[in-house]
Amino acid sequence: MRLSAPHRRFRRGLASVVSGAVVAGVVFAAMSGGALAAPAASAADGADLGAATVSAKTYDPDAASAPFPDLEVSVSQTRGLGAQGIQVSWKNAARSTPPSQQTGGENFLQIMQCWGDDPDDPTRPDRTTCQYGASGTFGGGRVGSPDWGYDIPAQDLPYTVLGKGASEPSETAIPFRSSTIRNGEHEMVQRIVGGKYVEGTRVDVNQNPFFSQYTSNEVSWAGSGSNGTGSANFEVQTAVQSRGLGCGRRIESTDGTARGQSCWLVVIPRGTHDNGSSAITQPGLFWDSWKHHLAIRLDFRPLGSSCTIGAAERQVVGSELLASAMSSWQPSLCANGGDIYNMITSNEADATAAANAATTSAALALTSRPYAGEGADDLIYAPVGISAVTIAFAIDRFPNPDTASADAKGRAGLPFTQMKLTPRLIAKLLTSSYIDALPTETDRRHLGSNPRNLLYDPDFLAINDPEWKEQAIAGVGVSDMLVTQGRSDVAQTLWAYVTSDPEARAFLGGEPDPWGTRVNKYSSTNPDVNPNGALQLPTNTFPKADPTKRDAVKGGAGELNVIGWRPFTNDLDSSGYLVLRGDAQVAGSWDPLGNPPRYLKTPRSLQGSRAVIGLTDSAASEKYQIVTAELKNPAGAFVGVSTDTMTAAAAAMTSPTAQTQTVAFNFASDAARSATAAYPLTMPIYAAANPYMTDAKARSSYATFIRYASGYGQQPGFSLGQLPVGYAPIPDSWHQQAVIAANVIHSGLTRSSAPVPTRAPAASVPLASGTMPAAAAPAAAAAPATAAVTAAGSSDPVASGAVAGALAGAQTPADPGVGGLPAVLPASLLAGALAAGVVFLIPRLPRRLP
Repeated sequence: MRLSAPHRRFRRGLASVVSGAVVAGVVFAAMSGGALAAPAASAADGADLGAATVSAKTYDPDAASAPFPDLEVSVSQTRGLGAQGIQVSWKNAARSTPPSQQTGGENFLQIMQCWGDDPDDPTRPDRTTCQYGASGTFGGGRVGSPDWGYDIPAQDLPYTVLGKGASEPSETAIPFRSSTIRNGEHEMVQRIVGGKYVEGTRVDVNQNPFFSQYTSNEVSWAGSGSNGTGSANFEVQTAVQSRGLGCGRRIESTDGTARGQSCWLVVIPRGTHDNGSSAITQPGLFWDSWKHHLAIRLDFRPLGSSCTIGAAERQVVGSELLASAMSSWQPSLCANGGDIYNMITSNEADATAAANAATTSAALALTSRPYAGEGADDLIYAPVGISAVTIAFAIDRFPNPDTASADAKGRAGLPFTQMKLTPRLIAKLLTSSYIDALPTETDRRHLGSNPRNLLYDPDFLAINDPEWKEQAIAGVGVSDMLVTQGRSDVAQTLWAYVTSDPEARAFLGGEPDPWGTRVNKYSSTNPDVNPNGALQLPTNTFPKADPTKRDAVKGGAGELNVIGWRPFTNDLDSSGYLVLRGDAQVAGSWDPLGNPPRYLKTPRSLQGSRAVIGLTDSAASEKYQIVTAELKNPAGAFVGVSTDTMTAAAAAMTSPTAQTQTVAFNFASDAARSATAAYPLTMPIYAAANPYMTDAKARSSYATFIRYASGYGQQPGFSLGQLPVGYAPIPDSWHQQAVIAANVIHSGLTRSSAPVPTRAPAASVPLASGTMPAAAAPAAAAAPATAAVTAAGSSDPVASGAVAGALAGAQTPADPGVGGLPAVLPASLLAGALAAGVVFLIPRLPRRLP
């Protein structure tokens, strides 16, 4: 009879034991009956995010006189909101004209967030509660001086100081009423009260204690194409980002439930001129413009912890890639007295090293790569997530005024939504090889005739939409990309992707591309090119190796180098947030009076003039609703990130190291080269713990976390407790591995040479991802086997040598995407172990990683 592939691998495992390896048996503890709450249903379950549309005809009583009488505005999400991005789109507007140095432009929209209801009509927002005015653009403030002779509406008179003639015009200033309360009343920022300036001063209501040009999320100009349609990413802020708005602030109900304070999304249409003026120069909050606003209510998740005060706390340390999922899972994990899992993002190699060295207790490590330090790998790896590294961008069209076509000029200011990148182009962005990646007023001659930024590079223009060739975008934020500081698996993976490509390797080695662009010599991998010696790649950091710098003040103190010119970001989420805001983090002017003296930061670019690229992850890209690039995969296809493309990549993952419990998308593997639908920067995330830890409570808690994360936590959805958008659910085979790993961690191991009884497997019982198996009765006993591992708590003497590392055999092309553990064991044995909590065989000892 021909054996199945799993049985053949099992036989090979036994053969290795006969040739000298130690047969190991592990007694699995029955699944603990700890009460884990399933994800609670909510109004935002499934695809129901409360997408909404509002039209001028149904909302505006005076739509006939509005700038766009047929305007319709749609919002991608109105429920279950947090600090994130949403899509605002519209139709039936008119072709826009970008703002200039004298006017705010023509035929555009302004978008803002407001918190309060109109006291005369609670179904509409109160304009004094809108975060608006900090942009500094024409038609975008809270203060204005209408032309003499203009009949000021009665609604604006309380906020107006009347003038005395053309030489002394009237001034109107709309106050800001904050959601915060002091002395029993809402705090106010007021310039004019009762027709007089407050205390004789001129209070600045645009830059105030509650928001400024650096913090406000307002969109002062959002343009439409020639067909009257457009879209914009909008940053939704909670009370954490804006205390003045207070959105999501926790409101307790009498029945013990909580809700978040709601807010408003407001859109003001602006036409070709303001009343009493020949152009757009006055604030959109002035009544003549405000009366045509459209608004949609936004509902927020309540801020604050839902976990019981005093609950046990456990640390989870490592990969940032799982952070969004952790935030979603925590309320369910700590429900009914469960533990609180405090996540600390840090270098994964440090996290696994600490976990591997643990004898009593250590934090649970999150990693995408196995332990690679000295000594044996004792860790048990449980797959708990599939995420991806993304390259996001916010780039608005700026057609070349001399050469662009009329069609291209008609889309001025509108965002690009598609970009393709190759490993060589990414190499250029990571090595400061474009001229604008170095500080201005420095010696940049060593970059020769290289393009000033990515968008001028013929290498880029050759593979992207022809409309890119019609642009003249000179932003510093597209000369390199926002990258994170410190060491990480993300950096290691991105560099591995770049260096796996022959064209990128040649470029890094000093060979020019076909158009003559050369690598910045200080980032070359060729010691004959690099004055500092070869840059060793791949590496787990993003080196900014170019030493170019300039003095802040000629002959004085202070300097501006590459890092100061384009600083690192704190993490991937921050990079995504900055892309959403159009903030390229470019150094501004020198402030000699600062304490200490320093370079100021250039304000973010507003909608219509953004030019920024940033390295982030798939969860942050979805959270902030930002656009990501399509990347060339090893099969030669350009693929964007999605659940399907991440799943395709997971199916092509193999075990590139001796630690066969872990897999990765190996760019040089045959599986990767044939995976045309795979997104190349897909990464698995493992929870890793040392089963030899003597702290039984910690082991039990970590096992509980793994069971939830790999089970209920893999159900995609928008409720707390579910898998957020931006992740792909793990395959069932990975889930099987995770549950077995949880059982091993829960039971614990000690090194021993004593025999351990084994049990025959129970009947095969499938265990699908997204389910939580119950404990089952033990199966009948079978013949004992000599073992090097026993369950924790055994009195057997400790044997020399390490044992727990390799729970799996090597993977074969016949089972891509299957974690090492289920790959080596027969399917019936896997199911029996899961159903009955039985002893199973560990086919080989751990091997030291190279």
